[in-house]
Amino acid sequence: MREKKLREIQDMAVTIRELASPGMSPKELVDAVRLRYPNATKKEVARAAFMSVIHSAEHDPKYTLELHDLAMETRDS
Repeated sequence: MREKKLREIQDMAVTIRELASPGMSPKELVDAVRLRYPNATKKEVARAAFMSVIHSAEHDPKYTLELHDLAMETRDS
């Protein structure tokens, strides 16, 4: 079960990278992710956003900062 959840979060991280665009609010991105993963909690989306940040850190620092902001805003709400 735990491995299945981790795989789903990894898949959500890929989805976040695909869907995230400049100017998109955290709520918009969470809503877009939830269209593909209707049972995902905000906490799971935040974890996926952090995972996406970790995986993209070495490729595009600006994108990483935007994802970090999203993950932090989602986590705190």
